[in-house]
Amino acid sequence: MTQRTFLITYGYVPEMAERRTPHRPAHLAHAQRAHEEGKLSFAAATTDPIDGAILVYSAESEGDVHAWIAVDPYVKGGLVRSVTVRELAVAIGGR
Repeated sequence: MTQRTFLITYGYVPEMAERRTPHRPAHLAHAQRAHEEGKLSFAAATTDPIDGAILVYSAESEGDVHAWIAVDPYVKGGLVRSVTVRELAVAIGGR
């Protein structure tokens, strides 16, 4: 099956800067593993305020994306109040 590219958006809970502290190392390790596997090409959080993030993730299916999201320590810790997943038609860049 072919790799597809997805845009993931997270909406964070209020006071994310303070609340994320105990979960941050595991969250970053989860993202780093996906990056090293060639699945996560981009991840960034908004600033001032820290109220969301965007991630660009490659997978065979949207179900694979949701499975990866489900084990994100921020999601498991209740810090993500909303998630959207949209497939992208990559014109420049990507793999």
